[in-house]
Amino acid sequence: MAEPVRCTSTARMIADVTTSAAKGHLEWAPAKSLWIGGMVGAALFLGPVLVTPGAVALFVSTTLITLCAGHSVGMHRLLVHRSFSAKPWVEYVLVYLGTLVGMAGPVGMVRLHDMRDWAQRQAVCHDLYANRLPMLRDALLQMHARLVLEHPPRFLLEPRIGENRVIQWLEATWMLQQLPWAVLFYAVGGWPWVVWGIPVRIAVSLTGHWLVVHLTHRHGPQGWVVDGESVQGHDLPAAAWITFGEAWHATHHAWPESARLGTEPGQADAGWWLLGGLERLGLVWDLKQPIDLTPRPGVRRVAP
Repeated sequence: MAEPVRCTSTARMIADVTTSAAKGHLEWAPAKSLWIGGMVGAALFLGPVLVTPGAVALFVSTTLITLCAGHSVGMHRLLVHRSFSAKPWVEYVLVYLGTLVGMAGPVGMVRLHDMRDWAQRQAVCHDLYANRLPMLRDALLQMHARLVLEHPPRFLLEPRIGENRVIQWLEATWMLQQLPWAVLFYAVGGWPWVVWGIPVRIAVSLTGHWLVVHLTHRHGPQGWVVDGESVQGHDLPAAAWITFGEAWHATHHAWPESARLGTEPGQADAGWWLLGGLERLGLVWDLKQPIDLTPRPGVRRVAP
């Protein structure tokens, strides 16, 4: 099997002496705002009215699949961090499921993640990227605004993502990917299935993602810190199961290329368990753990 192409989020962001992660202004992001606002509005106003047991079951099952296999494993651990290797069709399926979460397309997800990750690793970081704002204000700005840096880094996407036709197609059509499923859900369960299978699922997924990111960058236990960085990752044990391991954020900040996030005894990591099953089937391989990686500068163990 060929050696995987390694490209970290820090390698995609090209900075110089003028680049700043702190100097910039906030402005309304209309496409993002209208998309998220529409999904949340439909969920709040239509969800309680059009509710059936089947619709709720559909919501639970599709949320679990898209967040675990799609967002956590496909988008985050594979596309962004290349923490394991996979057969091409397996990668496409996982990334497609991540696109269905409704946050962004594959390239958009990589850009959003890498910009925030790069900013948090600087000595000084804007409050929006650091999640330092009060909870309600942070939620509104994260979901309806964007930060325009005065001197941003240059985003350099590797060809395996930027020139991949499947990835390009998903990027161009990521909002439209909900439509075939909406038609299928309507044919099977009517409007309750459409509402709970699309806007309720997307609204809950995006709001939940923001909340976990907000909390894991503010306070909580830590097994690791990275000296010299303005923002540290914290663990959120109460959310380990519902985030499929993503709540072990201190470990992720220290070892971003690790496919395993719950590295301590008793730390639930459903994404890692899924990868273990796929590995036994021969569909993925080269699953990295901290023991396989070179420590990044400043990584320091603080507690088990």
